Amino acid sequence: MRKIINSADTFVQDTMEGIIAAYGDKVKLLNDDFRVLLSNYPTQDGKVGIVTAGGSGHLPVFLGYVGKGLLDGCAVGEVFASPASEKMADMIRACDRGNGVLCLYGNYNGDIFNFRMACDEVEFDDIETRQVLVRDDVASSPKENADKRRGVAGMVYAFKVAGAAADRMMSLDEVAAVAEKALANIRTMGVALSPCIVPKVGKPTFTIADDEIEIGMGIHGEAGIEVRKMMTADEIAETLVETITKDMPLQSGDEVSVMVNGLGGTPMEEQLIVYRRVHQLLEDMGVSVVMPHIGEYATSMEMAGLSVTIFKLDAELKELLQAPAESPFYTNSNK
Repeated sequence: MRKIINSADTFVQDTMEGIIAAYGDKVKLLNDDFRVLLSNYPTQDGKVGIVTAGGSGHLPVFLGYVGKGLLDGCAVGEVFASPASEKMADMIRACDRGNGVLCLYGNYNGDIFNFRMACDEVEFDDIETRQVLVRDDVASSPKENADKRRGVAGMVYAFKVAGAAADRMMSLDEVAAVAEKALANIRTMGVALSPCIVPKVGKPTFTIADDEIEIGMGIHGEAGIEVRKMMTADEIAETLVETITKDMPLQSGDEVSVMVNGLGGTPMEEQLIVYRRVHQLLEDMGVSVVMPHIGEYATSMEMAGLSVTIFKLDAELKELLQAPAESPFYTNSNK
């Protein structure tokens, strides 16, 4: 294992301390707890709180979206491991401003179990919560079992839309409904060219030949749907767009936002080459792209590969997507 770290045991704490050292004017720790990050931006009293949680190793998810018009708090565990329910409960309490907290997170068993316990715990403090699960990975389960799908890069769009809704002082039920509506119109699929190494494990999470590509790989190294010989950028784009649009059909005149997300070890040039073909395919369908996102939004340590997310918009979702937002890792100044 060759990584620029101090030790596997201090990886998460050292990362959090680096974030605070760099962006301490924008985010802060909860009572010096390096497992819970809170927004340091001014917030209106009565605004619905929005929180998430999950394993470390995916920056900018989840920590990078704590800020204005996005998340109010984030709890993290060890690399690829859920944080404890007590940390989630502390975070929820810190983010409640009197009108409840939306817990918006990926469909992973550890996170589900711990968030449920946390929400039960804060009920004793008279804090109302709602839970919305992100299930955007079309490769992880067929459409008839969509409730079993994993949450991947599409959650960034959900954070953005829910954050904008909360900033408009919508109620807890309204913010949860907007998040659900967004997620019903978000689909993601990825490919992997190489594994990553979890610091405490010290060896690759899977193996793949130099001339192969795994289609549908999960962000923790979960198996995809097939392994193929290496493909061109255009072939990758065509495969991902075809699979996504079969699951979520698009029509001429539709508007979408597209995210090409690097998994940690893919150059921006390669992401842009894939986006070029995705844009062409959508244009040929008569579909317009609004606010494309190209870059690293949800990584898997140093895994080489990328994912494509398509977010189908209506007038409300488009307006919420374009609303201003600011965090150390994500800024949108569109009006």
